[in-house]
Amino acid sequence: MQQAEQLPRIFQANIARLFSRVIQPVLCDLTVHPELQTGLAPTMDVYLDRCAQQVDNYTANEANKVYALVLIALFERQFRLWAGLVIPPDAKIDTKREPFLRLFGTATTAAEVKIESTTLRTTIEEAFEVGNVVRHGEGRALLRIQDVAPHLIDRSARTYIDLVAQDTPDSEWLHLGRHDVERYAGAIVEYWGLADKQAAAAGASNFGLPAG
Repeated sequence: MQQAEQLPRIFQANIARLFSRVIQPVLCDLTVHPELQTGLAPTMDVYLDRCAQQVDNYTANEANKVYALVLIALFERQFRLWAGLVIPPDAKIDTKREPFLRLFGTATTAAEVKIESTTLRTTIEEAFEVGNVVRHGEGRALLRIQDVAPHLIDRSARTYIDLVAQDTPDSEWLHLGRHDVERYAGAIVEYWGLADKQAAAAGASNFGLPAG
C-alpha cells in the first residue's frame, strides 16, 4: 500500500486523539458565562463578580483561540506532507512553499477528494484565517475573517469583553466558542475521512464531532 493511501487514516486518528484527549477535556473544564453584565453595579460584591466573569470568558476565549491555532497548524503540516505525494510531479508545485489555501485546492482536486457538496472548504478556510489572526493580529487574514465569518469579530457580543485596553484593534475582539473549535476539529477529521480511500473509512460523526 502506498504511503499516500495510508496517511489520511493516520492523520485523522492523530487529530481525533489530540482533540479527545487534550483539547476537549481542557475546554470542557473552563468556566464560561452565557452573558456578561456591564454598567453601574449596585454593590462592590456585584462589581467584583462581574469582573471575575469577564476574566473567565476572556481566559476561555484565549484557550479556544490557542487550540484553533494548534489544530489548523497540525493540519497544514499534515497536508503539505500528503500533498507532496498526491500532486503529480509534472505539476511543478513546491508543496513546502505554495500558499496553503491554494495548495489545499490543488491537492484536493488531484486526490479526487469529494468536498463540493459539503461546507468543509469554507470551514477549513475560516480555521486557517483564524489561526493567522491569532498569530499575527491585524492584517490580510483579519480582513478575510471579516468577509467569511464577521460574527467572530463582534464588539457588541455579550459573551466577551476585551481586557487588554481601550481602543484595541479588531483582532483583539476575535472571539471563539468551544463549538467553533469543535467545528474546526470536525472539519479536519471529516476531510481526512473523505481522503481515505481504504475500506471502512470513518467520518467526523464516528468520533463524536460535527462534520465541519
